[in-house]
Formats: sequence, structure tokens, C-alpha cells
Amino acid sequence: MIYSRKPKVESRWSLVVGRWSLAKNLHLCLLALVVIGLTGCSISYKFNGSNIDYSLIRSISIEDFPNNAALVYAPLSNAFSEELRDTYQRQTRLQIRSSGGDLELSGEIIGYDVTPMGVASDNYAAETKVTLRVQVHFTNNIHPDESFDRTYSAYQTFDSSQTLNAVQETLCQAMIKELVENIYNDTVAKW
Repeated sequence: MIYSRKPKVESRWSLVVGRWSLAKNLHLCLLALVVIGLTGCSISYKFNGSNIDYSLIRSISIEDFPNNAALVYAPLSNAFSEELRDTYQRQTRLQIRSSGGDLELSGEIIGYDVTPMGVASDNYAAETKVTLRVQVHFTNNIHPDESFDRTYSAYQTFDSSQTLNAVQETLCQAMIKELVENIYNDTVAKW
């Protein structure tokens, strides 16, 4: 018996398929490496940092901010002063002093106002706005040109169906955080 050899079309096809499969697998491997590389690396930005030259500026003194507003909420002065100190303590390496720091913060709460907003169909206010204003005196004893006196204000609104006593603590915490963040940014973050 004589066997004739037929050209192997199938082998050529399987060679093409094999090359395609290898190329596909190579692409998948490269894609997997890129994904692993990207998830393993990350870039993070923190916008609560400071722009302080610690070789020159080592301390900050933060005085209590008395409440001199016409409407007085008793815990406000202490809560504001402590949040201010805590923020500088957490976000800088500055030593907190009671007086005589390289940087000095002092001031007073000058306004705590409650204002009705937007009249509802029953001629009563639909919302009430609470505004907190603070006068800040910032002294930079190292770079005196950066010193300033400024008034900061923040507000929150609440539904008038609630009483001020029921929401006052939460509103004050939110306003204090906003004010302290703005003061921090203007004094040491510089952005």
C-alpha cells in the first residue's frame, strides 16, 4: 500500500490559531501586569497639610475666644477654642503654648444670630438660619507681614419645625469645623 502524503492544512491552521492564542495570552498578561501595577501604586494628596518652615516656626499660642455675641450659647466659646487647638495639634508639629508662641491666635466670638428664612404658606418661616461670626487676630512673630485681623463667618440652616435647642449642638459643631478650617488655611496652610 502506498500512502500519499496530503498537505496538512490543519497544521497550518493550528499554527495560526496557536500564534493568535499566544498573542492573546501575551496581551492578557501585559494587561494583568498593568492592572496590578496601577492598583499597587497610588498617589494621594492631603489638603489639610501646612506650609510651615519648622526650622523657624516652632510654636503657636492660642488664647480662649470669649463669647461676646448678643445671643449667648454657653458651650460655644470652649468648643470653638478647643477645636482650634486640636486642629493645630493634629495637623502640625507646632508646640501649643498658652502665650508667647512664634505664631499667635486670639480673638472673640462676635456674633451668634438666629434668622427666620423663607416664609411658608402658613406665614411662618420654613427654615431658620444660624450664623456664627468670629473676629480673629493672627500674629506671625517670625514673618510680621503675614499677620492679619479678619472676621470669619459660617452658617447652617434647619427646618423651622424643629426647635433651636434640639439642633443647636449639631449646627454649632458644623459651623465651628468650617470656621477652624478657614482659619487654619489662612494662617498655616496658605492655599
